[in-house]
Amino acid sequence: MARRKRNNNTIGLNSTGQVAPALAEDAHLDISMLETWLWDAACAIRGATDAPKFKDFILPLVFFKRLSDVFEDEFAAHVREYGDEELARTIVEEDLAHSLKTGSTPIIRFYVPGDYNWRAIRNHGADGRLGEFVTESLREVARLNPDLQGVLDIKDYNERQSGQRTLDDDRLGALIEVLSRHRLGLENAEPDILGRAYEYLLRKFAEGQGQSAGEFYTPKEVGDLIAELIDPVPYSTIYDPACGSGGLLIKARLLYERRHPDERSRAPRLWGQELNPVTFAMAKMNMFLHDYTDSSFAIGDTFRKPGFGPEGSLMQFDYVVANPMWNQDNYDDAFYENDSFNRFCSGTPPRSSADWGWVQHMFASLKDGGRAAVVLDTGAVSRGSGSRSSNREKAIRQAFVEADAIEGVVLLPENLFYNTTAPGIILLLRKGKLEERAGQILLVNASNYFVKEKPKNALTPEGIAAVAEVYQKWETREKLSRIITLDEVREADYNLSPSQFVEINEREKHRPIAEILADLEEARAERERADGELAEMLSKLGLRRIKRRNCLQTGK
Repeated sequence: MARRKRNNNTIGLNSTGQVAPALAEDAHLDISMLETWLWDAACAIRGATDAPKFKDFILPLVFFKRLSDVFEDEFAAHVREYGDEELARTIVEEDLAHSLKTGSTPIIRFYVPGDYNWRAIRNHGADGRLGEFVTESLREVARLNPDLQGVLDIKDYNERQSGQRTLDDDRLGALIEVLSRHRLGLENAEPDILGRAYEYLLRKFAEGQGQSAGEFYTPKEVGDLIAELIDPVPYSTIYDPACGSGGLLIKARLLYERRHPDERSRAPRLWGQELNPVTFAMAKMNMFLHDYTDSSFAIGDTFRKPGFGPEGSLMQFDYVVANPMWNQDNYDDAFYENDSFNRFCSGTPPRSSADWGWVQHMFASLKDGGRAAVVLDTGAVSRGSGSRSSNREKAIRQAFVEADAIEGVVLLPENLFYNTTAPGIILLLRKGKLEERAGQILLVNASNYFVKEKPKNALTPEGIAAVAEVYQKWETREKLSRIITLDEVREADYNLSPSQFVEINEREKHRPIAEILADLEEARAERERADGELAEMLSKLGLRRIKRRNCLQTGK
């Protein structure tokens, strides 16, 4: 049913000349309300089981609603400042034109024209052109705000498959109506709360997408652990060369802000690169919703064209965090051998797995003293060890060990990740170890720290705290961690799997058969002595021993 159209060119003024609220639903939203509401919106398209299929339609609309509502709030503040709506509009639009021409920062974060704002979208009838109008609106706002290009304008809401609309007007209209229940303005939701709700939505989509979810989402608890392990300092830089939706970067900065609430202006700067255009857009939206507008992102293949640094060289960072795709087979020997950035000097990875190619890229991207925390397939720290045959991954691992560049390995529980049931490890690197840690590697077996949830297990808060503590204190702890020397690594043929060094279960004790038989013979002799003593005592008393009949026996 078509909706009634209204004039969207101005923000309404009430009888006193004050800017009227955009919607009546202007309550302050907490994280629980936001999560429930956003998931309801996702499910409105067809149902909870199908919602992940439409995430590329849903996420830009959530982001656009925030942009539109915040613009209304900021514009209303300018109306109050200048005392006249038309004057405020003229100033804002002239400032926008100047910023587009000169590249200067505009006085309003993101400009959303009245003809294409959320009100216009909501009040457009489901008349067969709603999808076309939504697409037009988002592209126009992206055109007026260059930072949103490639972020807000990537989805065609009128797209067709086999001649049919992927998302017809009725379902699109239903989604818009559910999203219209609440405002997402400056007074309704703080950036960190809204950002957390967005992360929740990403997790819900990941739960329903199976294998493909690993491309854009790393489990929240793994991100929390990595943030604890790097524990960034003020004015530092954090880089993720395979950033997905940006979760690992955001977790690290959120941890800093919790620990330094009065020093947010000194917060780490975030840098990320992502190959997939849709996932890149999700990462940018995630940053904007968290209000991390000082972050920098590049799109493209990090291996073939790193996005940061002068031409022909790599930019270096204080920290690297990453969960690259495991065991990629996209790169051949010629690629590694002809690398112009001199990244792969420790060896050429096999065609079957780029894991140690990623490790070498990340190590080359660290400043002196810099640290990295990289999620990899468990086999990355053990493949090739114990074999007489040559193995490229083992050779590279050996080079890293002998250079004393590996600080630790953390074994994670099984079935945490959405694209595999394998446990995974976190490889900890440091370019220039602390003197007291030189020649040592910390191995942590955290495989028992999980709870079973649906559809995946979850790393427990106790596990996160325990792993972070033994790393910070650099200690061996029974059933959790062990510090080993480089000589021990050599003896293990460069196998760095924590399960080989850290026992987490009680070891079963098996006694020799001869010892068991000797104990049985001693028990038999002791029983015979006791029987003899009892018989002698009964005889002295004039009594005789009565043998009891087995109740299962028959007859006399």
